[in-house]
Amino acid sequence: MILVPEDKRREYTARGWWGERTVGEYFLDSVARHPERAAVVDAPNRSGILGDAAQRWSYAELLEQTARLVAVMRDQGLERDDIVVMQLPNCVEMHAVYLACAFTGVIVSPVPVQYRAHELKHVLDITRARVVITAARIGKYAAAEQWRELTGHAPGLRIWCIGAGEAGKGGDLALAEALLTAPPLGRGELLAPQREGSVSAHDVLTICWTSGTEASPKGVPRNHNEWLIVGTNVLEAAQLPLGAELVIPFPFVNMAGVSTSLAAWLLLEGTLHHHHPFDLAVFIEQLRSQPVQYTVAPPPVLERLLDQPQQLEGVDFDRLKRIGSGGGPLSDRMIAGFGQRYGVEVVNYFGSNEGAALASAPQDVPDPAQRARYFPRMGVPGHRWSLSNSEKIRTRLVDVDSGADVDTPGVAGELRFAGPTIFSQYFNAPDLTRNAFDEQGYYRTGDLFEIAGNSGQFYRFVGRHKDVVIRGGMNISAEEMENLLLSHPDIQEAAVVGKPDPQFGERVCAVVVPRPGQVVTLQDIVDYLKKDCGVAAYKLPESLVLSAGLPRNPVGKILKRALREELRRAGTGGAELRGVA
Repeated sequence: MILVPEDKRREYTARGWWGERTVGEYFLDSVARHPERAAVVDAPNRSGILGDAAQRWSYAELLEQTARLVAVMRDQGLERDDIVVMQLPNCVEMHAVYLACAFTGVIVSPVPVQYRAHELKHVLDITRARVVITAARIGKYAAAEQWRELTGHAPGLRIWCIGAGEAGKGGDLALAEALLTAPPLGRGELLAPQREGSVSAHDVLTICWTSGTEASPKGVPRNHNEWLIVGTNVLEAAQLPLGAELVIPFPFVNMAGVSTSLAAWLLLEGTLHHHHPFDLAVFIEQLRSQPVQYTVAPPPVLERLLDQPQQLEGVDFDRLKRIGSGGGPLSDRMIAGFGQRYGVEVVNYFGSNEGAALASAPQDVPDPAQRARYFPRMGVPGHRWSLSNSEKIRTRLVDVDSGADVDTPGVAGELRFAGPTIFSQYFNAPDLTRNAFDEQGYYRTGDLFEIAGNSGQFYRFVGRHKDVVIRGGMNISAEEMENLLLSHPDIQEAAVVGKPDPQFGERVCAVVVPRPGQVVTLQDIVDYLKKDCGVAAYKLPESLVLSAGLPRNPVGKILKRALREELRRAGTGGAELRGVA
């Protein structure tokens, strides 16, 4: 399935930004050079999450597992452009799935482990997936049972469960057992679709999911080239050597995870240590016990570790020289502290599943205070940076009311992107696609920045034009949650905003006007959303404000800015919100 228009494919290829080699071909070259090198390693607490033993696969072993999985896919009738949904915590099998799909042209659509019936039904409606790859259990979540309940919604859906023994049961196919009997295919058989021209680097490899202002998650297709080019950006920003060992705790299902755990790992020919869901004690033990050269962590985790240096005793900072962070504001104190105390440089990332990405790396922004607040103003004539993608993308700031370009420092505008890192369309959603791009073909991020720096060389994030809550790096659509709240029989009006939080950045706060004579509690709302609507737990409100009426402008639009400001003041001891549950 090729979705990028031919003129763009020709342009990007002619400029050398995209190539003709697939993810599968890159992987086979790595196997040939380093067959015995460790490729992927499970988190040490896998048994508590999936119910079977942690695994460590060399490149040769990963190739064998991938080749057997391709054989199983063919035996089960999967073909090019079929879609497989994958709901798993970070684990070695995920690499085999991504690679098997890269060889066959089957499209993998990874979904967060937090998704439940409400979100999963939407994914099935959009993708019409034939197979889901999951596990009998993911922690306390009975994943296979959840998917079994959805087969009535998607007739013909087959459930494949990973895991050995009891862990692999509960689906239509115990994948571990099927792989034992499947004949591993040879290099020639794996590459046949590429050589015959039925699978190319322009084919869609993944459909990841993102939440914006719309009421439901949107599918973001990305091809091999679109992943490889963002992987290059990670390598350059983190200055990683070939063969580096990485611990990546970000979910292996979206831009932050796939760009590093698949794309950068593939180009590095390195070793990927999995970690997920996040467990601070396990994470630190991995940093201590493994020769790690790069990791990523959200800002609150790094702040905590800086304040509790005893937790980092035993970590080899002669090897671990860079840490990536993002998804929320970074402090100059944290960046300076890691540099002064450990000699570690923190890279500040901004990005989205759609491919809009900026990286504030020490080679471009050496001052910690500037790196915490600013991003290089990439894709603008007159400014040059070390990262190669800065010469390939184009960016502009646009006034959200007038549509005019913003060229004056200190004036907020929506940041927009164009170029070979940006997706081409939302999957099976033409109206959403039209709204996502402006008249010049730039992707509208919905994020507000301003020009900063003594020569206008930086962008500074100042807020969001789109209505989302970002909790621990996960985007939550306010509109989606408001629509669900309004379906509650005792709620007359509802608004959802992000409440500032030092650990997660934001938590979901519901501001509710009850129907006359009705009593609404936070527990009532949580039970309704969880049990009646099947909403993922990370989206559930964690605080409640009861109001006699929501603030609105003259045309009736809810004034979210006023609600957020009141929450901010209440959180700093300024104002008290009536009815906070």
